[in-house]
Amino acid sequence: MQNQISPHGTTILAVRRGEHVALAGDGQVTLKDTIMKHRAKKVRKLFKEKILVGFAGATADALNLFERFEGKLEQFNGNLTRSAVELAKDWRTDKYLRRLEAVLVAADSDQLFLISGNGDVIEPDEGILGIGSGGAYAQAAAMALIRHTELDARSIAGAAMKIAASICIYTNEEITMEHL
Repeated sequence: MQNQISPHGTTILAVRRGEHVALAGDGQVTLKDTIMKHRAKKVRKLFKEKILVGFAGATADALNLFERFEGKLEQFNGNLTRSAVELAKDWRTDKYLRRLEAVLVAADSDQLFLISGNGDVIEPDEGILGIGSGGAYAQAAAMALIRHTELDARSIAGAAMKIAASICIYTNEEITMEHL
């Protein structure tokens, strides 16, 4: 679809350290080579503020997925694993949902998942997950910080996001962070 303008880039980073998890997202919304917004909120708390969710991709699609995911969380009484699997299954098999262009990161006090429209529900080995155009930069920075410092999850996520913003042109330093 050549005539459609699609949003490009974002950075979402989840960091788990000990009993704590932080989810951070930059605020930049870009259309082609233009910054349209500086302070978008791409992370939020769902299900009685016990689940953290962040997205990369088309905003309208992500908001639709947030709503559907929250419905799954209600249906399965906050069970993150079951809700993530059921959302991924619906996303992959539903004719309408298959067209949605977004990736989600979801975390609770025990688990952390990447959820995609390909049916992926992936839990990272090291408790760190970055998505979006700056996700790999943020994830690499967070991995170094978790291995070589005693910083807490929030401090690591904040520092790693600033590093990503200094490298990725589609990431800014207007960070929104939620934590459990």
